[in-house]
Amino acid sequence: MQVWPGQAYPLGATYDGAGTNFAVFSEAARRVELCLLHDDGSQTSVELREKDAFVRHAYLPGVMPGQRYGFRVYGPYAPERGQRCNSAKLLLDPYARAMSGGVRWDESVYGYRFGRPDSRNDLDSAPHTMSSVVVNPYFDWGDDRSPRTDYHRTVIYEAHVKGLTMLHPELPPELRGTYAGLAHPAVLSHLTELGVTTLELMPVHQFVHDHRLVDAGLRNYWGYNTIGFFAPHNAYASWGERGEQVLEFKHAVRALHQAGIEVILDVVYNHTAEGNHLGPTLSFRGLDNASYYRLAEDRRHYTDTTGTGNSLLMRSPHVLQLIMDSLRYWVTEMHVDGFRFDLAATLARQFHEVDRLSSFFDLVQQDPVVSQVKLIAEPWDLGEGGYQVGNFPPLWTEWNGKYRDTVRDLWRGEPRTLAEFASRLTGSSDLYQDDGRRPLASVNFVTCHDGFTLRDLVSYDEKHNEANGEQNRDGESHNRSWNCGVEGESDDPEVRELRARQMRNFIATLMLSQGVPMLSHGDEFGRTQGGNNNAYCQDNELAWVHWPQPEADADADPADGAGDGLAARALLEFTRTMVWLRRDHPVFRRRRFFHGRPVQGTHDELTDIAWFTPHGEQMRPRDWQSAQAGAMSVFLNGHAISEPGPRGERIRDDSFLLMVNAGDEDLDFTVPVDHGREWQVVVDTARTAGVRAGGGTKVVGGQRLRLLNRSLTVLRRPA
Repeated sequence: MQVWPGQAYPLGATYDGAGTNFAVFSEAARRVELCLLHDDGSQTSVELREKDAFVRHAYLPGVMPGQRYGFRVYGPYAPERGQRCNSAKLLLDPYARAMSGGVRWDESVYGYRFGRPDSRNDLDSAPHTMSSVVVNPYFDWGDDRSPRTDYHRTVIYEAHVKGLTMLHPELPPELRGTYAGLAHPAVLSHLTELGVTTLELMPVHQFVHDHRLVDAGLRNYWGYNTIGFFAPHNAYASWGERGEQVLEFKHAVRALHQAGIEVILDVVYNHTAEGNHLGPTLSFRGLDNASYYRLAEDRRHYTDTTGTGNSLLMRSPHVLQLIMDSLRYWVTEMHVDGFRFDLAATLARQFHEVDRLSSFFDLVQQDPVVSQVKLIAEPWDLGEGGYQVGNFPPLWTEWNGKYRDTVRDLWRGEPRTLAEFASRLTGSSDLYQDDGRRPLASVNFVTCHDGFTLRDLVSYDEKHNEANGEQNRDGESHNRSWNCGVEGESDDPEVRELRARQMRNFIATLMLSQGVPMLSHGDEFGRTQGGNNNAYCQDNELAWVHWPQPEADADADPADGAGDGLAARALLEFTRTMVWLRRDHPVFRRRRFFHGRPVQGTHDELTDIAWFTPHGEQMRPRDWQSAQAGAMSVFLNGHAISEPGPRGERIRDDSFLLMVNAGDEDLDFTVPVDHGREWQVVVDTARTAGVRAGGGTKVVGGQRLRLLNRSLTVLRRPA
């Protein structure tokens, strides 16, 4: 075999049509071997003799795509000094574009002997670990272009590749649970008809199923256990794992783009699958433990702000390079349109505290590629001072956890909620306005993968996670949920009707709020996880989306909140209509905050927003401060939108009056006299249909409308 010196950049395995360049960083190594793995179980080892700035490299002519490989690092094994090199461990390439196989849990994949954490384990891990794969980078993207949907037009749909497609009745069995399944016309048509503009995929970076879960007969379903930041997860490919997963993912992105749908990845750069000091040696730990991980004062242990056992060292230039190279790769080579950063507060911890001036934010801000895509932070972690909602830099948008909590509290009847609800409804100016951000910095959601589904939110007071094998101790205990009087499933028609109404209330509130709405997959037709609010380990029908059957179910009650048949389709139709109501009316997706005053040059003396009591009177401070206040009306003036259109034109829209009765008593609402003479009911969550095709009852200023308890009504006044 010929071995040429090769180049130190780019890192990873780079195929050029004639051979492959290999480059890997390790400051700790005295020697690094490249191991080419053959299908008969044999290996060919090549020492990487060339070294530039701690990057070992070589070029091997004739090494082609599909070749499996790994590294062996010879260096110090001294856990007390934070050094864990061990040549007996076959290591994954941190820059591998694809990975083959899975970890078969055995003592050999650990750097120590079981029961003796400070010992050295020289068992060869190669038969039990994964391998990296050389990938052909060439792909015909054709005329693929990112939809580049503006934030104010964005509707995000959070989904799991396998969970969304595994039970879809129209998908061929071989495509279920795969990237190809995402690109199937049945899935694409569902998303486009729903009005989704942006698909946010739960982790698709190569991840590992934890040893503990596998021993318990479970799996890491969610995938927040990354081991490869450049590699699409191989188990989601329908037709191979020697690079075919890369092609299949690219095909899926291209198909989604052709349907006008953006692709955002949920990425986990805060930790890796190697866990704490008792975790396996799969890649980073064996290459250069101290360069990749944040170590504790006792360097045998790791500083952990993620709850997973380790945290990446965000002041290491090599970690920062790894993350930025990964982000650019997924944008330039895989054509994704943005990222949602899991536990993003950890990425801002250069030392101890979360710092918005950290190097990571600086690198993202100045990067000509990454700074131009959608960047969404999960603005918290588990470390001290980790809850950072509202504190990320202006380039970023955030999952607004305060929106979720406040909206849940209002509709379950929590006292002293109305004032904060008003802030969340109008874009959370208290969180985002001071640093120059706008309502679109707020990604609004009521449910997501973590926690109750929408149906479970209105069906359970308590979590029911017994299937996870932790005696129901895992998962959030304070869910701000309300079971509507009965825990779990119920045959009581009144309970079922109330639950259906509550789900419509949540969907309507989400779509009528300023900011960027996000739906969780399956909530549009009321999927359930049986009260499990932490289904991270449930790779089965408990967590997969059960799609409504296409045929009508004559026995289904359309007032029922979820499930198969008419009930699921009724909720789906309501959700579709609410999404399109939002998309059709710019007054619900303003790019600037409300002013609370008339807009100059509009010849309209009415303010852009106004708040009223159910009696039709302007809200006063004491009305907001009432402990039991749970009802109000809000006027949105379609003639007073301050931001211009794309060509500088004035934007005019219909005006709307939102009437909210979150209390447990029916209430009479008076339509304000001086904010419009003629109105029409366009949304009424007390009705099964919810939204009236072509509009419903006509009302006039001063007229009274009775709102059912826990319901929302929207009136429209034409422009």
